Amino acid sequence: MLAEEVIRALAQELYQARKTRVQVRHFSRRFPAMTIDDGYAIQRAWVELEKADGRSIRGRKIGLTSRAMQQASQIDEPDFAPLMDDMFFEQGGDIAIDNFIAPRVEVELAFILARPLEGPDVTLSDVLLATDYVVPALEIIDARIEQFDRDSQAMRKVFDTISDFAANAGIVLGDRRVKADALDLRWVGAMLFKNGVIEETGLAAGVLNHPAAGVAWLANKIAAYGESLLAGDVVLAGSFTRPVSAVSGDTLHADYGPLGTISFRFA
Repeated sequence: MLAEEVIRALAQELYQARKTRVQVRHFSRRFPAMTIDDGYAIQRAWVELEKADGRSIRGRKIGLTSRAMQQASQIDEPDFAPLMDDMFFEQGGDIAIDNFIAPRVEVELAFILARPLEGPDVTLSDVLLATDYVVPALEIIDARIEQFDRDSQAMRKVFDTISDFAANAGIVLGDRRVKADALDLRWVGAMLFKNGVIEETGLAAGVLNHPAAGVAWLANKIAAYGESLLAGDVVLAGSFTRPVSAVSGDTLHADYGPLGTISFRFA
């Protein structure tokens, strides 16, 4: 485990990188013995810095839910991070590109909880019963830590990604609310367009066979840290498309069929 003063210093680097939009180099390169637990410790220390600025946690995100992404990251489970209140953006308008460094967009479902979920024995059925409603969502991911090292071009490790809020930077929620038991969520599909051109398609079953399975995993995972999911939390269940990069002027549009659409433009 990294020393506490190192954890605080690395959290400060990420806090500043988010503000200045200047990337930092891989923590795992500087600290080769870094572990997943170190990544989460840095993440928690960063949250405390955000809270000191008046920020609050509105929910959680789950990442690395697909088997392909887990294999690429050399792990066998997803990761998670908080959703801070200033990461939420309205759909249908412009989102300032200056909020981000290198934004990419993913297609997800968001679970809004009516009741708390406390592990370690939460099941998929528990998640469905505790959910107030489900809405389509787009996640904007970003890299405060370089995705590829500037010199070696080595890809960052999962410890870096976890430290970096699991790459989370923004959330755009749709308007069409559905009850979690109103349809088979595995078969929810979406098409993601950039500037009118279809870039990605996917089914929510790509998230651990059922998106609610990720929420159950999260509730059980954070129980080890003495934490739980709260009533009113927004939980991003995990992407079922590959991320699509974007620059200023790009319009992103996701069509979820019966669940409606989400659109916005980076400006």
